[in-house]
Amino acid sequence: MKPVLTPEEMGAVDAGAPEPADVLVGRAGFAVAVAARRMLGGCYGRRVVVVAGAGNNGADGRVAAGHLRRFGATVAVVSPGDALPTSHLVVDAAFGTGLKRPYHPANPGSAPVLAVDIPSGLSGLTGLGESMTATNTVTFAAYKPGLLLGDGPVRSGVVRLEGIGLDALAAQSANTWLIEDSDLAQIPARARNAHKWNSAVAIVGGSPAMMGAPLMCAKAAMRAGAGYALVGVPGATLGASGAPGEQVWVTLDGDDWSRQASDAASRAKSIVVGPGLGDSAIGKGRNEGPHSLVGEFLSATAVPAVVDADALRALGSLEGAFAVARSRDAAMILTPHDGEYTRLTGHPPGDDRVGEARDAARRSGSVVLLKGSTTVVAAPDGRVAMCNAGTASLATAGSGDVLSGIIGAFLARGTDAWTAASLAAHVHGLAARSGLAEGLVASDLPKLVSARLSEHLPHRELQLPEPR
Repeated sequence: MKPVLTPEEMGAVDAGAPEPADVLVGRAGFAVAVAARRMLGGCYGRRVVVVAGAGNNGADGRVAAGHLRRFGATVAVVSPGDALPTSHLVVDAAFGTGLKRPYHPANPGSAPVLAVDIPSGLSGLTGLGESMTATNTVTFAAYKPGLLLGDGPVRSGVVRLEGIGLDALAAQSANTWLIEDSDLAQIPARARNAHKWNSAVAIVGGSPAMMGAPLMCAKAAMRAGAGYALVGVPGATLGASGAPGEQVWVTLDGDDWSRQASDAASRAKSIVVGPGLGDSAIGKGRNEGPHSLVGEFLSATAVPAVVDADALRALGSLEGAFAVARSRDAAMILTPHDGEYTRLTGHPPGDDRVGEARDAARRSGSVVLLKGSTTVVAAPDGRVAMCNAGTASLATAGSGDVLSGIIGAFLARGTDAWTAASLAAHVHGLAARSGLAEGLVASDLPKLVSARLSEHLPHRELQLPEPR
């Protein structure tokens, strides 16, 4: 995981640096110059324009300009707002993450742009604002939320993180992290003598008109390492629900299924509730919250739970979720998209999605996975993970059901709730990225999930400790 710091948190790291500011500026400027040379493919005969403001960001740019001249480039240093001469590269060092006012950058023309820390004008907190569109960005010590949210991923291009001597202090200060491929190693290996029930997932979902959702959830769970997927469907006959596959189907009472479902799930190591559940989530004559059928089912089970789709509607609000979470001996993960978040909280997510998810986790007593182009996963204790591996191809029916199945599998394998949700979001994104560029559908994802996990976790077995 890489640390992510807000502009204010980064300012505190800068203030607590063990070395003078000019030393840090020197390192940052050299890192920018090296990145610029890499983009140019060499400096001799190349023209570079550095847009340098008055603060530390501008100082980084001016140091970079000196190095680029020594590398052989012709460099012009201009102020923000000046017209830009024709060049082979524009280095955007106008303003850093602390800019509070609107900025209207000059047009770089056809020249690629290298941004210093963050594209100038882009909010370091939200990723919103007017800026140049960078081909590459060099940022220092930690990622900033604005590089990952809003327009940040498009405006920032390829982001390179440089420590400049502050990486240890940044990591110590961080409570928000960007998930990386190497973090998948945290998923526990299966023991050599494992059996299918050691990592079983029970799924309650589906309805006569919506059988695809729990089916995709089950397939994803098994492709993500669940040894067994038991699917309970309220009010559907086995003939309607018994699609071929490895999952095992159980028909539940359509009007009062919670006790029957908790009995069926008694051997499972995790549960997923909600995909395709429809009106059965609340139950006839019942209210939203802890007395809904979903609320009763969750309260009657003692293993980690993923609450998705119609089950979120059954909980009704963050207060309803908190009441249920408080009644359980195991963690609960809520997986809202923006519309479901709005229903739970009474308002749509604001620009600060990290803050929104963190507040929802605290108020619900649950891990909250706020879906989006960058997914934000918050724990009740304030920890946040950001997952930016996905693509727009995940905006397709059923992809959320697949994500819930992956989370369920990681929970069943013994991963803690916050880590399971974070790593599942990352794998979900990797799977989509490796699939078809056009026409990807949710049923394509489970095998892609298995392939990505196999790529990063090849044939591991839990080893016994050596005797003392």
